[in-house]
Amino acid sequence: MAKVKIEKVSKSFDRTMAVQDFSLDIDEGEFIVLVGPSGCGKTTLLRMVAGLETVTRGEIFINDVCVTHALPKKRDIAMVFQNYALYPHMTVYKNMAFSLKMRRQPKKAIEEKVTRTADMLGLSNLLKRHPHQLSGGQKQRVALGRAIVRNPQLFLFDEPLSNLDAKLRVLMRAEILDIHRQLNNTSIYVTHDQLEAMTMGTRIVVMKDGAILQAGTPQDIYNRPANKFVGGFIGSPAMNMIHGVIDEKNDTLCISTQDFRFILPDHWQDKLKTLKTRELVLGVRPESFYHVENQTETNQYHVVETTVNLVEPLGSEQLIHFTLADDRLVAKLDPRIPLKFGDRLALGVNIEDLHIFDSKSEKRL
Repeated sequence: MAKVKIEKVSKSFDRTMAVQDFSLDIDEGEFIVLVGPSGCGKTTLLRMVAGLETVTRGEIFINDVCVTHALPKKRDIAMVFQNYALYPHMTVYKNMAFSLKMRRQPKKAIEEKVTRTADMLGLSNLLKRHPHQLSGGQKQRVALGRAIVRNPQLFLFDEPLSNLDAKLRVLMRAEILDIHRQLNNTSIYVTHDQLEAMTMGTRIVVMKDGAILQAGTPQDIYNRPANKFVGGFIGSPAMNMIHGVIDEKNDTLCISTQDFRFILPDHWQDKLKTLKTRELVLGVRPESFYHVENQTETNQYHVVETTVNLVEPLGSEQLIHFTLADDRLVAKLDPRIPLKFGDRLALGVNIEDLHIFDSKSEKRL
């Protein structure tokens, strides 16, 4: 196992800054997921850890040894690529054994390691095949096996499941996590898929424009996003964003839009009074809405009325698209509620589930 320290690492390509002052400490045995939109610098960072990309500024340590300028072969890492990177002229066995042969390991030791790894990955009956005879999922298993046989101190994954279909991605996610639990190696995993990040990472690092926006456990980031971008990026469907202003009703501060008013709990009142801005953004998860049959308002719930724009039936749930105050929103409701385009709909909102962001800085309040 390895512990990794990335200290104020930056990478520029000419005048373009791909990674900016990135700092992160990774403990032994952690499964860290770097997630963010395409072009946010996550693959560039992974390649710098691997030694495949030079570092412009900053330092990288593996087990307290500075490897910032060390060759890849000196770092004791294994990398699994998006495109599998298998040798087409070699059999599955030879692909998995190649790195061990390059290290001049004994033939018997190589055979034992490859056989044991192939059994673990269900590849025993495919060892004589060539890559063109394999499915996408089988190729990915071979790429994993080639990394595992080396028994590295650090695994690096660069969007390894993006070429697979949806069902196979789910199976391979579970398989990678099972392997991680068995080997207990430190892993850094890059993806743009927030569902992969939520289900796989012991910690998630959300990136944008080459910088860290937030790092924490999946549940922490989901429940307390640091800013509007993180709130909208993590979660499927995405968090609803409703633009409003601070208003006052009967000596109580609330947040108003042209369509409705949210009266906030007492413990939020003092915070709202100290704010210098009046314009805010409310973040509401789709599951924080619920269907209201009798429109009675309680201290915990507020009711909004709207019209159904679109219904997406998903079997175990249905997604209801609607518009409030010119904002397009989505509610996740029980599929047994009969709804269709054009229906009038009353929705309750749990005030305790609201997230409030500054409309200018977009930071969480």
